[in-house]
Amino acid sequence: MLTSYRRVLTRPGTLLFSATGLVARLPISMVGLGIVLLISTTTGSYGVAGAVSAAYMLTNAVLAILQGRLVDRLGQARVLTVAAAAFGVTMVLLVVSVRADWPAAASFLFAAMAGGTLPQVGSCVRARWSHALDDPSEVQTAFAIEAVADEVVFMVGPIVITVLATAWDPAAGLAVAVVACVGGTLAFCAQRATEPPAHPHHQASGPRPPMPWATVAPLTVVAASLGVLFGAAEVTTVAFSAEQGSPGWAGGLLALWALGSMVAGLLSGAVSWRRGPTIRVRWGAVGMLAAMVPLHFVGTIWLMGVVLLVGGFAIAPTLIASLSLTEGTVPSGRLTEGMAILQTGLVAGVAPGATVAGLVIDAHGASAAYLVCVAAGLVGALAAQTLPRDRPPT
Repeated sequence: MLTSYRRVLTRPGTLLFSATGLVARLPISMVGLGIVLLISTTTGSYGVAGAVSAAYMLTNAVLAILQGRLVDRLGQARVLTVAAAAFGVTMVLLVVSVRADWPAAASFLFAAMAGGTLPQVGSCVRARWSHALDDPSEVQTAFAIEAVADEVVFMVGPIVITVLATAWDPAAGLAVAVVACVGGTLAFCAQRATEPPAHPHHQASGPRPPMPWATVAPLTVVAASLGVLFGAAEVTTVAFSAEQGSPGWAGGLLALWALGSMVAGLLSGAVSWRRGPTIRVRWGAVGMLAAMVPLHFVGTIWLMGVVLLVGGFAIAPTLIASLSLTEGTVPSGRLTEGMAILQTGLVAGVAPGATVAGLVIDAHGASAAYLVCVAAGLVGALAAQTLPRDRPPT
């Protein structure tokens, strides 16, 4: 396993752009929570805090595809540098608007602008790996590295933002997020030797290469289903821990879930798969569904930890296979856009999943709310079965 990872990380420049990309992605798991902590502490209103955070996440999901398209046309450095600067400025204005008690509309505006300009470094890192490596098995290993990096982001980010907000000041956590984003993005963009070439489109060059929607559309549904599942599982696990009289265990349970995914991602990246990514997406989505079913029947904290740990093993391999299939199907001139479409589906599903699960918890309790995860897993598994078959090698 170490040999597989050493082989890709010793390629010139790969370790550095992966590491800076990880730092630049930290705000993904920090800013939404940080906005809630800042506004709720300052105004005392969780309703406004949640709505402003939702505005941030919504524009981030919607405009990620447009940013990915611009990156493909103009190049990573040109687009990400401007996006990072705009993100930093609008985040500062958001904090000022809350602290200075400006009208709520200003907070909504600046949050939406910050979400829309957040640099899509995750898609760009994966596009850069695809450019740097020729062997599909090595690309899969690289995507496994980035899947693990995503797990690190979602484990570290909320802890950092919460500790800074409670021990010091809510704005301090957002300041760290801005510094990580702007600094990490600029450092990433400075590595021009590994940057994929831009694919500018001119009228004289004819139509743009078509997006293979027969593959991308089902993958986006799978990603959105996973987003719903993530959002629902997080809220429900917090409620489950409270019902068991151990609210402090919620973070530990979710960490076990992430740990299972991280370990599976590392193993997946080291394996030379005989089956293509389409088969792996299909089976991975079914595995996610199967992993969610037992949660409804679990009644103790320790057993929930075991089930979540095992269930996490289906997450990263499914996402890695989805990205590998995207990389192998989408034209190189639209690769970042294709990656961004999947990311948008994933992000867009989180808030609805959390909302529906919250309503079910209020009406029927935490165990029933895990059925929302089952329903999301079923939708994803069905969508995965509609993927076109892998083409035989020629």
